[in-house]
Order: sequence, then structure tokens, then C-alpha cells
Amino acid sequence: MYILYFPISLNSFHSQVGLIFVFNLIVGTGALTLPSIFHRAGWILSTAVIIVLAFISGVTSTFVIESIACSAAISKWKSLQSRRRVADNEIRTHENADEVLNESNESENDTQGESLLLSSRSFYRLDQKIEMGEMASIFFNDAGRTTFYVCFITYLYGDLSIYSAAVAKSLRDVFCHSLNASYSNNISDNFDALPCWPERTVTRLDAYRFSLVTFAVLLGPFVFFNVQKTKYIQVATAIFRWFAFLVMITIAVVKIFTEGPQKNPPMINFNGLPALFGACVYSFMCHHSLPSLIAPINNKSHIKVFMGLDYLMICSFYVLLAITGVFAFANLEDLYTLNFIPKSEQNMGFLKIIEYFLALFPVFTLSASFPVIAITLKNNLQTLFSGRIRDRSYSSIIRRVVFPLLAISPPIIVTFFTESVTNLVSFTGSYAGTSIQYFIPAVLVYLARKVCKNLLGDGIVNKYRSPFQSKLWIIFVIIWASGCLIMVTIKFSIG
Repeated sequence: MYILYFPISLNSFHSQVGLIFVFNLIVGTGALTLPSIFHRAGWILSTAVIIVLAFISGVTSTFVIESIACSAAISKWKSLQSRRRVADNEIRTHENADEVLNESNESENDTQGESLLLSSRSFYRLDQKIEMGEMASIFFNDAGRTTFYVCFITYLYGDLSIYSAAVAKSLRDVFCHSLNASYSNNISDNFDALPCWPERTVTRLDAYRFSLVTFAVLLGPFVFFNVQKTKYIQVATAIFRWFAFLVMITIAVVKIFTEGPQKNPPMINFNGLPALFGACVYSFMCHHSLPSLIAPINNKSHIKVFMGLDYLMICSFYVLLAITGVFAFANLEDLYTLNFIPKSEQNMGFLKIIEYFLALFPVFTLSASFPVIAITLKNNLQTLFSGRIRDRSYSSIIRRVVFPLLAISPPIIVTFFTESVTNLVSFTGSYAGTSIQYFIPAVLVYLARKVCKNLLGDGIVNKYRSPFQSKLWIIFVIIWASGCLIMVTIKFSIG
């Protein structure tokens, strides 16, 4: 099974370090779309919605943790049963009756001792990294497993599309900087048709597509190989991410105090709900990588508390980032970093260097993650179609050429014709993101509880079980997600 993993791999680390890793994993591209979306949906409505979605996402993250522990318990139970069957077979085939009796008693004592030892230490553990794809194979039937991979692959396609559009758009707007300043007060629906540079025939759309193709040519070949040992790259991007977000918040706060709020933004606008829902779901996504993050943590006794603190901090951080942006800028780009593009009339200095850094921030960070996600998508495509391609003479070509092309071609084609990061985030979060973050964890934990109860009974307690044990929570999550999807689909369909 191949699932998206968190690329910073350490043998073990403390709970506080794991909390930081979860924070770094969740806070990413989705956060850069929140200021624009908060402005569209209204900052009061957006604040209320993001708090609710943060809570529900935290609930389903505890469902994933409980399912991981249940999967480990089932694996141990199967291993114990297998050892018992081996011992029984040896007894039946042994020639010496006395040896049979003695070894039978020893085997039974060993097995009972091991069973008691496992019971005292609990079958339920989080030391083993059991990915969501493996859990889907344990608890779902063939149709459920296929559905899981389709949802996950769709999400990865959306991820790559968002990354491609964000990088190309950032590069375009930096290169077309002088024109942006000239036309900053004359933005029209046909803005992309304007020349990128004065007295040149290259349009802004041409510059965007050229940047996109260049990005694909430079990073696309990595998908044909395996990228490993990216720990230091990921650490560097995490540092860049923290610095960039803190600088953006600082600049916005200073701008509000020195210049005052640019205008009175709307407080409530229900027309912006579809984009808000999708962006919030996308911005809280970490469920697919929880197994890789939790397994190396030394002390897992307070893992649920730390996850709750993480979601509380991330939600507060998002609200602070979005609201300061809403009140600091009169016009918000769909990618927040583009609001910090240097203006030509400004003098060169440290501030301009910072602005260039912020404008190019998505290019640095997303380019580092793009190959990892593309390879993960390729591997999941291979897993989904494994066994369906039986002609061995073509299997090598398909594995080395076709699947890599299937991984990178659709996102590039989609973003070639659209540059709206907000729309890509909204669709990805609303549909594929909702499946991975709400539906799949709810169904997983329901089936995991049922299977573990049948195999282990009620005597062995899962100490990593979710605080939300009532079936009503599972029903609530499914009804909530279904209702949101229906609402989003209606809103999208009517424009």
C-alpha cells in the first residue's frame, strides 16, 4: 500500500516535536487562500464556520487514531492465532506421545503466557505504522477499498493542480510586476489578456502558461524516479513557512495600525459558503499522514490531548492570518502572498527583499513537495490497478512510463486552462477532502470497533479510543458532511 507520508522521518521524537510536525503538515497552501475567502463569505460567518470545521476535523482525527490502534490489535490477534495453529499442527504430527504431551503443555503455557502479556500491555498500540490504505484493506470490502483509493487519488490530483497553479501564478505575477503596478487600479475581467510588459505582445496568460510548462518540465521528471532523504529539504521549507506566515501577519497588523482598515469588509455573505467550506476542509487535512506522524512519537499517552491543542492553535492561527488580511488590504488576491508583490514605485531596501521572498514563497515550498506528492500519486495508481494489467511484456513500460505520465499530466492540463487557486482548493476540499477527512474516518472507526469487539470482546480496552465513543458522533459526522456536500453542490450549480 502506498499512502502519502510525512517526509520528515526520524527514528523517534517527543510528543512536543510531533505536535510541531502536525502543525507544519496542516498549515500549507490552503491557508494562503483563507484571507480572500474570508472576505467573500464575510469575516464573522467565516470565523464561525472555521471553528466548527476545526472541531469536526479534530473529532475525525481521533477516529483515525482509534482505527490505527484497532488495526494493530487485529494484527496481533491474527499473529497469535497463527502461532496457535502452528503449535497444534506440530502436536498432531509428532511421533512421540510423551513429547507431544510435554510440548503441548509447554506450547499452551507459552501461548497463554503470551496472551496474558499482550492483555496486560494491551493489544492496542500505535507503534506500528499502519497507513489508511492498509486499514481500508482490513475493514473494507473490494468496493470500499476501490472507493477509498479513488477518493485519495482524486485528492492527490487536486493537490498537484493547486501546487502547479500557485507556483505558475506566483512566477507570472513577479515577472509581470511592473504591469501590475500600472494596472492595479484598473483590474477587469479581461486582465489576463493585458500585456505582461509594456509594449510587448506577451500577455499575462501567456506568461502564466509559460511558467506552468517550465515548472512541469523542471520537476515532472522526478516522478519517474523515487525521491528519498528529503528530511533537510522539508525542514528548510518548514522554517520558510513559519517565517513567511509570521511576516505576513506582522505586515498586515502594522498596516492596519498605521493606515487603518482599508474598508469595511462584509460580515456575512452566504454566497461564499461553498468556497469557504472547501478551503477550510483542505486547510485542516492531515488524516492521511497521521500514521506516519504518530508512530515515531515516544510517549503516546497524551496523543489525543496534543492533537486537540494542535487544532486549537491552527484554528487560531488561521483566524488571525485571515482577519488581519481582510482588514489590511482593500483587494485580496486568491493567493495571499500575491498581495505582497513589490510595487515599482517603492525604493529598494530590506522591505522589498521581504516582499519578493513572500511573493516567491509558494514557489520555494511547493516545488519541494511537488515531486513527493507526484510519486505518492503514481504509487497509489499502481496499487489501485495492480492485478488488472496481466501482460508482462507491457508491465514494465506501464509502470515506468504510463503511470508517471498519468500522475503529472492531468494536473498540468487542468491548470493550463484555469489559474484560480481558490476554485481548485474549493473543489478539492469539498469533495475529495470531505471523503478523506469525514466519511472514511467515520466508516473506518465504526467497522474497527465492530471487528475488535467480535475478536477481543469488551475485556481489553483500547486506551487510544476516541473521546467521542457514542455512535451518535459517527452519525453526526456523516450527516454533517452529507449536508455540506449537498449545499456546496447546489451553490456551485447555481453559480
